[in-house]
Amino acid sequence: MAQFTWTFDTPAGPVKTHKISRTVYRAAIAKTVFMDHVKVKPALGRNSGETVTLLRTSAMTEQVDYDLVETVDIPERAFAMSTIGITVREVGSAVPYTMLSSELDTMDVEGQIRENLSDEESLMLDTKAAAAMKLGRIKFAVTGSTTQSITTNGVFGATSTANMNVAQVKVIKDYLYATLKAKPAEGGDYVGIFNHQSIRGLMDDPTWEEWHKYTDPTAMFNAEVGRIEQVRFIDTNHDRAAARVGTGGVLGEGFVFGKEAIAFALAKELGTYVTPPQGHAGRFRAISWYGIIGFRMIWEDSANPGEANSVHVGSL
Repeated sequence: MAQFTWTFDTPAGPVKTHKISRTVYRAAIAKTVFMDHVKVKPALGRNSGETVTLLRTSAMTEQVDYDLVETVDIPERAFAMSTIGITVREVGSAVPYTMLSSELDTMDVEGQIRENLSDEESLMLDTKAAAAMKLGRIKFAVTGSTTQSITTNGVFGATSTANMNVAQVKVIKDYLYATLKAKPAEGGDYVGIFNHQSIRGLMDDPTWEEWHKYTDPTAMFNAEVGRIEQVRFIDTNHDRAAARVGTGGVLGEGFVFGKEAIAFALAKELGTYVTPPQGHAGRFRAISWYGIIGFRMIWEDSANPGEANSVHVGSL
């Protein structure tokens, strides 16, 4: 691929290239937020296979009575354990460039390639983490301002026809806390990551507006939803990770989850690599990022209280 565009100064004869500004304007990328909330597993190391096995323990059933009889030994009860595997895969991307572009271009070609590859890597991690979240069994569709469909088989039970509001947040929080017995993610709060469409729905809810007049008057000025019903909201505009869904894209897809919802396995840590110069005189070069990684929801296969701890908000 040519690194420069040349134009004829006259219909036939000498050619010229116009002077280029030394300021480089990089395209903005979507906000990436999911990687802040994954549980990182240690690297497997060489020759360790492609699957990381996670050991899980289920909560013990509470008994009706724990009183002991003096002449009878302490009762023994089963301690349930299970496993789930994370399969790691190679991931990577590369950008080629030439020695000519590196020597003659007015900008730092290698530096710009590195920065753009770093952005691409961040987007990839965000998308893969969100994809793992989407495999959870608890699905929540918004069918009205105060109605919803909750299913536990990993398939949405309805098409969402309304956007998020405070009333729906209350239902989700109650389901996580009262039904699933899910532990909060951090600081006593559950975490809610949503496409901006849902964040807008929450901020346009009169209940939210009235409440924040007294609790945090600057929230609307700063476009921050903050905490609602023990859920700390995080906004994302990364549509590949969380899209606009439902009738006419009315709802912003999202996830509300508790402690240790997603695990991230590393067989080879992501790194940046420079391909040694190739061809005659080393004219052809490339910079890439590469790693061997995997994501999985820790209780992906369960909707049981004490195990499942994530609600996927979306639509058929």
